[in-house]
Amino acid sequence: MAETYELVVCTTCRLPGADPQAERDGRRLSDALAAAGIGHRRQECLSACARGCAVVLRGAGRWTYVQGALDPDRDLDDLIAMIRAYAASDDGVVPWRDRPPVIRKNTIARIPPQEA
Repeated sequence: MAETYELVVCTTCRLPGADPQAERDGRRLSDALAAAGIGHRRQECLSACARGCAVVLRGAGRWTYVQGALDPDRDLDDLIAMIRAYAASDDGVVPWRDRPPVIRKNTIARIPPQEA
């Protein structure tokens, strides 16, 4: 069965205070998702630099979520839980109470589906 959503991960994001010489936190998040078997697209710069690490969950006929402030060392399991809840929904709407706390606190935007 084909995926009903797309996950886009910013690979240039850095967490506040990150060592500029260290590997980018967004790249580490992408690598951790890949290691967990979560398919996604890598994208340079989502222009959410003040809220990195940032990801986008989207799909045709679905609401789009832009998430920020994700720490690849701390928030991977919560992000995967959100991805699974999003994938299980018919229209991309994940009720607020069903979202992990890090997702509730760090949603940058929730964008309605594009009209056909």
